[in-house]
Amino acid sequence: MREIVLIRHGQTEWSASGRHTSFTDLPLTPEGERQAGRLASQLAGRAFAAVLCSPLQRAVRTAGLAGLDITATDDDLLEWNYGAYEGRTTVEIRQERPEWSLWQHGCPAGEAAGQVGARADRVLDRARTMLATGDVALVGHGHQLRVLTARWLDLPPSDGMLFRLETGTVSVLGFERETPVLLRWNA
Repeated sequence: MREIVLIRHGQTEWSASGRHTSFTDLPLTPEGERQAGRLASQLAGRAFAAVLCSPLQRAVRTAGLAGLDITATDDDLLEWNYGAYEGRTTVEIRQERPEWSLWQHGCPAGEAAGQVGARADRVLDRARTMLATGDVALVGHGHQLRVLTARWLDLPPSDGMLFRLETGTVSVLGFERETPVLLRWNA
């Protein structure tokens, strides 16, 4: 059976400092460029029926440095919209809201977990149809790919909190017989 390969973009200035980054279109840091370049050897020799990518430059640049030819950009692969919490760290947010959890409370003027899950479901619906012709690569962002993984496993979107995902990594979703499973994580 075919596989869905998840690629998280390389490091940015904000990901390195723990700042929530959704719609702010930041470039990769030099370390992020190195991370993305190292992905090329992991992906070498793999043929993809489709490579879907977030339209933000950090994802597009990662795909290019990893040697992937993007077949389409997909707004449903955009990062969780952090709304009023854009650019802030969890520590800063918890100074105002001590019990705050992205996974449970979402973001004011941004998205809740269920909304991110609905976008992830749409991506997975498209990817499943493409799996008939080959593996599919999805290039995107940490929280969105974690929610997408939860949805692949038929878990609620908030269970994405269980899958820590590093920058510049490859993870693989697939099947054991007909059951969707997690094959590899943070490689």
